[in-house]
Amino acid sequence: MKKQVTLKRTLGLWSSLALVIGTVIGSGIFFKQASVLDYSHSTTMALFAWLLGGLLTLASGLTIAEIGAQMPHTGGLYVYMEKIYGKLWGFLSGWMQIIIYGPAMIAALGSYLAILLVAFFDLPASWQHPLAIFSVMLITLFNLLSNRYGAAFQIITTIGKFIPIIAIIIFGLFFGDHNALGQVASQASTSAGGNFGVAILATLFAYDGWILIANMGGEIKTPQKLLPLAIIWGLVVVLLAYVLVTWGVFSVMSASQIHHFAENTTPHFATIAFGDLGGKLLNIGIIISIAGCLNGKVMSFPRIMYAMAKNNELPFSKQLSYLNAKTHSPVFAILTIFAIAVLMILTVDADRLTELCIFTVYCFYVMAFFGLFKLRLLRPRLPRPFSVPLYPWIPLIAIGGAIFVLISEIIFDTQGVFVSLVIVIVGIPIYFYKHKFNRLDKL
Repeated sequence: MKKQVTLKRTLGLWSSLALVIGTVIGSGIFFKQASVLDYSHSTTMALFAWLLGGLLTLASGLTIAEIGAQMPHTGGLYVYMEKIYGKLWGFLSGWMQIIIYGPAMIAALGSYLAILLVAFFDLPASWQHPLAIFSVMLITLFNLLSNRYGAAFQIITTIGKFIPIIAIIIFGLFFGDHNALGQVASQASTSAGGNFGVAILATLFAYDGWILIANMGGEIKTPQKLLPLAIIWGLVVVLLAYVLVTWGVFSVMSASQIHHFAENTTPHFATIAFGDLGGKLLNIGIIISIAGCLNGKVMSFPRIMYAMAKNNELPFSKQLSYLNAKTHSPVFAILTIFAIAVLMILTVDADRLTELCIFTVYCFYVMAFFGLFKLRLLRPRLPRPFSVPLYPWIPLIAIGGAIFVLISEIIFDTQGVFVSLVIVIVGIPIYFYKHKFNRLDKL
């Protein structure tokens, strides 16, 4: 009898923490201070926006931690939606993530990594696309090996990205000659055209990505215990890093300087603090940071495709649910996500595609948060290895934060909202066709 190949539960607490931290912290922490300050109009309110965005995200994480501990399976949000609301909603949440959102995030990160590599090594601009594809391909090939290797790479890059973060924090706290609180960016009020709500929205986007650890539920050791720990402590670390880095930058540079340098604020900070060498070292830190973030996406998104194929919900499900007998990795799911990402690098603005999907992602977030109330009401005897503290207030805060994002998206990107809904709706006939095909196949 042929032995069945399954995913291996080899990810421990440190690997899981590195996945949460590494998939959240990419480049945003190094470039977002100026835009959040411009929207907030003062350093005090900008720091408060980072703190509030982190607390709203933490409330979301605590809510999902309870659901995830009850459903510790590969697929994350896709599994939660299916088990709480039924197969159609599960399929649509997974469809959107594997066809557009996930590949677009991978493509965007690969493209941005290529831009930094071209600048760092002073290469011709024509190298950007080949370098982007090569970067994604290298990390994809690495993830075809056992998940132990991807997890090890995630830990190493997470440690690496904290070197520039810690340097910025220490220099800012101990050598900064500006008051991090109370500075006003007077020029920003006329140029940014934003408000405090938009500032919070910008921080929420910078905090996004934490839920991807749930996709690895079938590969985490004792996920009922480790998944909540990884989500909660991972988000706490990210929150502290974001707030303290922003405090450090505000302590060294004036609000008017930050507004002037915009996205080049942190590189300019590095030059002030550590000279020209500091700028180079910071770029290396950012390259490592993005590589780790890219690795986390490449590890996690194919797990959704694998879980959907395992349920026979996709065309070519037999192939997409294949696991290599030696590495226990979903080879064809990983390669399919890679192929879609490469097409996006070559043909579309992947960064814009990720923005378009934000609305539908948060629609599914809201449904999942409400799902916690549904689970407690309809399945009160279902074991809860982890219970969200201060229930029902924490889930209600999570719902409020997600609804805030949805309303903001409708106001500021109505066209994007429409396109993102069309992407999801396209999945409906595919679901019913496959569902009908499966029924006929059983006759």
